[in-house]
Amino acid sequence: MYAITIPEPGGPEALIWAEVPDPVPGEGEVLVEVAAAAVNRADVLQRQGFYNPPAGASPYPGLECSGRIAALGPGVTGWSVGDEVCALLSGGGYAQKVAVPAGQLLPVPEGVDLVTAAALPEVTCTVWSNVFMVSHLRPGETLLVHGGASGIGTMAIQLGKAVGAKVAVTAGGPAKLERCAELGADILIDYREQDFADEVLKATDGVGADVVLDIMGAKYLERNVRALAVNGRLAIIGLQGGAKGELNLGALLTKRAAVTATSLRGRPAAEKATIVAAVREHVWPLIAGGQVRPVVDRTLPLADAAEGHRVLEASSHVGKVLLTA
Repeated sequence: MYAITIPEPGGPEALIWAEVPDPVPGEGEVLVEVAAAAVNRADVLQRQGFYNPPAGASPYPGLECSGRIAALGPGVTGWSVGDEVCALLSGGGYAQKVAVPAGQLLPVPEGVDLVTAAALPEVTCTVWSNVFMVSHLRPGETLLVHGGASGIGTMAIQLGKAVGAKVAVTAGGPAKLERCAELGADILIDYREQDFADEVLKATDGVGADVVLDIMGAKYLERNVRALAVNGRLAIIGLQGGAKGELNLGALLTKRAAVTATSLRGRPAAEKATIVAAVREHVWPLIAGGQVRPVVDRTLPLADAAEGHRVLEASSHVGKVLLTA
């Protein structure tokens, strides 16, 4: 088969379309013939040499894909050859075939085509696990989403609204904020022009956000804590603004607030399977019912993955960038 390889870390040009051995599904795994994969920030970090795959994972980038089951490994039940699926991966999505633990498979949701389904696994699992399973967002609460126009952001807006929360977003510029508003965002903050903590407190009459979904890390830490409501929960899922920051524990104590930090890629397979099962139970019906939808900015050939990385690094997109195999 062919896959996108990274012989040496570097810029987008480091992504090389090359012939590689076919994967073989092991115990509890299925072989998926890939229809499409999605581009994620983690793929960019891997290309740059900063985020190696977990031990035993495919060396090729790609944390989610869609396709058809081509073969079943030993011990797999509940799936059949030919089933149309999408999958959460530890790596290997930028390829014509990938071996996936059966617990990380999802059926293609009703009303979504096979290619577009590649936009769903990583964002739905990330948002559901952090905003709902860890931070326990409830109806009537306020959710602040940083990077509202990103793949994660566009899904978080929709899921927050679907459960009856008020959603605040940060994004760069009026055009992206307009797209966030179309998805249901209630409070629109241009991070280039406004202090998001001040704006959230103003829009909530001084109460603040009950849950903050943060991709920035250190750069936003102080303001995220300032923006939190009493009993608020800050969920950190990215470090685009740095890894080391100063945390005022007094402010955290005063608000009886909590800070969590999680990643999805390195979790044990059993934990991923639990998250995938929760997404299938809670999110898939919302997609089938039309309350939530994947947001795709553009679709490119898999062999042109370098262009997908350039788009992501330029932050010129809204939603997901897909690569078709």
